[in-house]
Amino acid sequence: MKVSDAMTPGALIARPDETLQTVARRMAEEDIGFLPVGDQDHLVGTITDRDIVVRAIAQGQNGGALVRDVMTRDVKYCFDDEEMDHVVRNMGDNQVRRLPVVNRNKQLVGVVSLADGALKDSPEMAGIGLHGIVEPNGRAVA
Repeated sequence: MKVSDAMTPGALIARPDETLQTVARRMAEEDIGFLPVGDQDHLVGTITDRDIVVRAIAQGQNGGALVRDVMTRDVKYCFDDEEMDHVVRNMGDNQVRRLPVVNRNKQLVGVVSLADGALKDSPEMAGIGLHGIVEPNGRAVA
């Protein structure tokens, strides 16, 4: 199965200059915990509800802090025409549960998660990816 068949299309985007409160509200309203961060049509990071808690609130920052201050800058992504089994293994190896999805022009077209893999492709493959995420060294098994 291709990523484009499993992903959630049309991802919302956070901006680096938005406040954490604004982004957290959007996450709550949409019932999501992950947003790609874009700046002038470039993917510059990702932010999760966990990033907000661990990198901001736990460090004494408030909702007025900016996304750029707590986002993950090392952007991992996949292409919409890749095979899900390959992407899920990479998610396990990189210890991530969600990835922005881009087309070959590197335009953001959606988000894919391990849950998408389990629900729309293969529960077994999603289990392999999850195993890689929870393993301390992060290596997915065959």
